[in-house]
Amino acid sequence: MDPKERIEKLRKTLRKWGHEYYVLDQPTVSDQEYDQLMQELINLEEKYPEYQSASSPTVRIGGEVLDKFEKVEHDHPMMSLSNAFNHKDLRLFDERVKKNTDKEFHYFVELKIDGLAGSLKYQEGEFIQAATRGNGTIGENVTQNVRTIYSIPLQIKETRPLEVRGEIFMSKDAFIKANIEREDQGNELFKNPRNAAAGSLRQLDSKIAAKRQLDMFVYSLMTPEVFDIHTHEEALSFVKDLGFKVNPLSKRCDTIDEVIALVEEYTTKRNTLSYEIDGVVVKVNELSLYEEIGYTAKSPKWAIAYKFPAEEVITKVQDITFQVGRTGQITPVATFDTVLVQGSSVSRATLHNEDYIRQKDIRYGDYVKIKKAGDIIPEVVSVVVEQRPSDSVPFDMISHCPVCEEPIVKKAGEADHFCVNPDCPAKKMEGLVHFVSRKAMNIEGLGERIIEQFYNDQLITTIVDIYTLKDKREILITKEGFGVKSIDKMLENIEKSKSNNAHQLLFGLGIRHVGEKVSKVIMSYAKNVFELFDITKSDLIEIDEIGEVIAESVISYFQNEENRKQLEMLKDLGINMTYEIKKSDKLDLQDKTFVLTGKLEQFTRNEAKDMIELRGGKVTGSVSNKTDYVVAGSDAGSKLDKANDLGVKVLSESEFLDLLDR
Repeated sequence: MDPKERIEKLRKTLRKWGHEYYVLDQPTVSDQEYDQLMQELINLEEKYPEYQSASSPTVRIGGEVLDKFEKVEHDHPMMSLSNAFNHKDLRLFDERVKKNTDKEFHYFVELKIDGLAGSLKYQEGEFIQAATRGNGTIGENVTQNVRTIYSIPLQIKETRPLEVRGEIFMSKDAFIKANIEREDQGNELFKNPRNAAAGSLRQLDSKIAAKRQLDMFVYSLMTPEVFDIHTHEEALSFVKDLGFKVNPLSKRCDTIDEVIALVEEYTTKRNTLSYEIDGVVVKVNELSLYEEIGYTAKSPKWAIAYKFPAEEVITKVQDITFQVGRTGQITPVATFDTVLVQGSSVSRATLHNEDYIRQKDIRYGDYVKIKKAGDIIPEVVSVVVEQRPSDSVPFDMISHCPVCEEPIVKKAGEADHFCVNPDCPAKKMEGLVHFVSRKAMNIEGLGERIIEQFYNDQLITTIVDIYTLKDKREILITKEGFGVKSIDKMLENIEKSKSNNAHQLLFGLGIRHVGEKVSKVIMSYAKNVFELFDITKSDLIEIDEIGEVIAESVISYFQNEENRKQLEMLKDLGINMTYEIKKSDKLDLQDKTFVLTGKLEQFTRNEAKDMIELRGGKVTGSVSNKTDYVVAGSDAGSKLDKANDLGVKVLSESEFLDLLDR
């Protein structure tokens, strides 16, 4: 047989067998037969490179190595979904949908796979691009790694441009296999299947990604109208016929009661599945109603994600240790026998403070119930008192800092203990880690581990030292574990951070009670960090959202002579001290004052506040003659009444959106 004909025949056969095995879960041949034909195809393609193809089954084994991932702008935003946590939330969702349309509709219910969202594009029936969700607007090009996923077709019979989206995940078996391999190699284990899938998809070497056995369920078709498709159910049937893997447990429901019954069924079945799920997605089935039902600023109003109740697991407290934060706050931490909670290995949980421990009566050696607060942070729910040892004794708080061994203090009326030693190494190191963190000065390449190493080597002991690191480049590039490229990139990022907006610097200073949001509020008022040298407590309290506790903390920091000297040095090193309001091109709300009241349907108050501030306006907490607009949601109260009394312009939520889009 002609080599080209044999190659095409092998490809066709392998595609068919692969679809039967990876998509339909109905293999018709043995692994040995499949591997034998695959090896023959590999040999032929190596012998006749002119017949190689990007859609050949041989690309599944990977091989291309990238320097970095390119950015990809999505043709249509990959929006997130709003959440429901109980039956009441689902019924409220149903009421909102009915409020926005009087037409007949149905729901379509799908499992919420615990992986990461991805987008696939096809041209002339050929797979051409895969991208991660990223920030919803811009993702990363992961085409080479996605080619290695056997359940994704590299060729389809539809020749029109087509884009599908879905969830890339790792099965429980593949996760266990990957961790066994990592353990054998002495590598850190993956925490959960989602973490493993994300790490595998972002491998620069596609051969590594290929070994991880990723999978994908497709859950949406973009531009369905092009294919004369009118419901979500039809869309999934269409993509399934094209060879994509669609979750078989998806189902149409006629009423919200049917949805709730199905949610309950899936809640009990979740642990019997071969992959992790963290909830259920509910969508309106009729695509023609999507525009009518509408969208919020970040999510569609015709869909919602029901999140499963937190899973509780029992484990034994082995020890209670203590961490020292950047402000000197002493935080007790429980360490316990490692347990799997909602797909993650958990062995530690913060116990917050002495009062928290005494209230729950947590003791050394206790068996405790653990869950993930908000499905993310491990939390001790309660003690299993009936399993408590007979010789158990109540918890006693330490009296001295676990790092510098100086006495710790607890102020009257406060729950937390603090190390007040200004030279405590733990406080200094945590302060440095906070300063370079993403929401502060955002210096990539200078993470916690490197900060600790540089601190111990006396290369960085203050934040000023960070900006003089460039003078120590020759020392840095000789350190074990660092290359010239990584050091130069880190130094470049340090220089880049000098131009950050001043609220990032204020947040990075680690002033007690001054978080990211408060930093913006203060700098919106002060405009320049050095204006805070002379600001008074009464000035600060007049700023909306700033109370006495925050004001006293800010005054105390800026009256400290050492802190003033440090800021002067940072200024001399070129760090920006000025706050600039970034305004949108759409509309200038400079000097316009807004008050938000009542419940907003399409976004949270913080999101509305961000929209206003991006356009140069400001948001205050009380209505006065100086207020330009009051945005009133449902159940608006006294602020709306006062606005009407004072003659202040009141905007409904839709009028507010019209104002922003003008």
